Amino acid sequence: MKRRMLPSIPQSLTVFAFWLLMAQEVSPASIAMALLLAWLMPLLAARLEREFAQLGRLGGGVRLTGRLLFDIVLANITVARQVLGPESRLQSQFVWVPLDLTNIHGISALASICTLTPGTVSAELSEDRRWLLLHCLSVRDPDALVIQIKTRYETPLREIFP
Repeated sequence: MKRRMLPSIPQSLTVFAFWLLMAQEVSPASIAMALLLAWLMPLLAARLEREFAQLGRLGGGVRLTGRLLFDIVLANITVARQVLGPESRLQSQFVWVPLDLTNIHGISALASICTLTPGTVSAELSEDRRWLLLHCLSVRDPDALVIQIKTRYETPLREIFP
């Protein structure tokens, strides 16, 4: 009976704790909402299709993390220049990136990396998981952007998530 009411006690405890951490104050209302979410979220998550991560070589993860941190700093400087400069210089557009990654965890990591990097936001994943749509604040050459994402991020992620 407990399994049906709470499919994952660790997940329920995590949701409960995070809700209270995000609340501005601990009140009876925020505790009630935390309890409701701690009960509801694992029930909803249990209905989702699960795909377990298969990990390959993790050595590239350190290089990828270093590269990502460097790119985030560089992108922050670039975006600050673009935002503070004339608006006419911005060339905002959506760009579809073809994916060679097939592991949903690798695709999620790539989408997160693109969103973490200022100036780009992951907008959509095609139903067949073969294309990732990005919104870019300013891009002059979409093809160069696709090549950059595939070589800097997708290739190392393919080693980690075969």
